[in-house]
Amino acid sequence: MKQLFRKLRTFLNTIESQIAFYPTIIAICGCLFAFILIYLESLGISRYLRENLPMLVLDNEETARSLLSVFIGGLISLMVFSFSMVMVLLNQASSNFSPRILPGLISNRKHQLVLGVFLATLLYCIFILVSIAPTTDKDKIPGFSVLISIILTVFCLAAFVYFIHSISQSIQINNILEGIFNTSKVRLMDIIKNQELNKNKFPDTSNWYSYNSNRSGYFQNTSIDALLKISQKKESKLKILVAKGNFVLHGVPLFSSEKELDEETINDILSTFIFGKGELIENNYVLAFKQITEITVKAMSPGINDPGTALNAIDYLTELLAIRMKKEDVSIHFIEDEALIYQTSISFEELLYNIMASIRLYCKHDIIIIQKLMVMFRFLHFQECIDNTYKKVILEEVKTLINDAENNLTSNRDKEALSKQLNFFNIKMKNT
Repeated sequence: MKQLFRKLRTFLNTIESQIAFYPTIIAICGCLFAFILIYLESLGISRYLRENLPMLVLDNEETARSLLSVFIGGLISLMVFSFSMVMVLLNQASSNFSPRILPGLISNRKHQLVLGVFLATLLYCIFILVSIAPTTDKDKIPGFSVLISIILTVFCLAAFVYFIHSISQSIQINNILEGIFNTSKVRLMDIIKNQELNKNKFPDTSNWYSYNSNRSGYFQNTSIDALLKISQKKESKLKILVAKGNFVLHGVPLFSSEKELDEETINDILSTFIFGKGELIENNYVLAFKQITEITVKAMSPGINDPGTALNAIDYLTELLAIRMKKEDVSIHFIEDEALIYQTSISFEELLYNIMASIRLYCKHDIIIIQKLMVMFRFLHFQECIDNTYKKVILEEVKTLINDAENNLTSNRDKEALSKQLNFFNIKMKNT
């Protein structure tokens, strides 16, 4: 039963993140609303309004049909134009920035709601149009339903204006970087807030029993609460062998246990792991570093050549790294001061190396970017950190960056400018 509940929750989380989820729900509501109005028309709601507020109700069948036909055609045109523009902008974002940012742009809930309003109004108008029967009796003309369609269409026009404004704002690189940063910051701060400092060392796991994954996909998340309960019940500590965001192949070791587990317990543990076809920043803050790094590298490519975007991206990387320095490399989960779950995560050293390896390759010839990176390292050196080894990692990356810069900068003036910034780190360039 617990496995079924977890699978159902995972399924709901998966479909909720799809672009068609909210539009489908709203479109169904539009259909139901149309049927409700048709039922109210059969009770004589239009006749009542015609007697009390005649100026609000149409009394001509052809006029009602013409209005609804125009609304349907206009809404279809609006939708075609909107989606064409979205495709063009998404293609531009993918080409200029990074394909990884597309899921975040597509899954914007505000845009999904606008799409849902368009679909719901369109379906409503279609059903009301079909329900109009040829008649000479004014009381049988659904005047109230047509009035509602007019109101909904005006609302769609307002939603269209908002959609144009929103999509044009969301495609701007500053807003993209801000969105990635804010989402990752919330996730990081939540982890830091809930982390428990290692009160005791986790035991050696080299001789533990390892168990393989029963499926493949990107490891997005796991139910830590469920794992803690299983671990406590079976009196066996657990270690998650794969870091979030990594692609897990079928049959690869996924977790290990202090004690040998029975088949039912193994299946219970495997059901707590959530796999997907992609990565989500909400579950894995490391993806934000990847996306911002890719935007930096793409901006410095010969085809784009936009150092301004690269400088902005490095600013966001700097602040995210400063927050990351407050988090421990080791993630251990406790129950009543007893360490039960060891969760493998990417260390600060590995994270910073992966970021700098990409940036160094494409930016080591640009003195402006190198100086910006030096400012970043100097800022990070002054930040509060939970582990003093982080500052040693920063110093190693500074040395590596300087070594690459020396081999690629051709101007003596550039080298002199860079050398002045190295006094803080007590590093001297060889060729100055």
